[in-house]
Amino acid sequence: MLDLVFGLATAAGLLIYLVVALLRPDRF
Repeated sequence: MLDLVFGLATAAGLLIYLVVALLRPDRF
């Protein structure tokens, strides 16, 4: 159960990071 929640949180974090990288390429 906890590993499932951790996996979902990690996936959400990666998605947010990718969206920010695509929308704000000047920051990277």
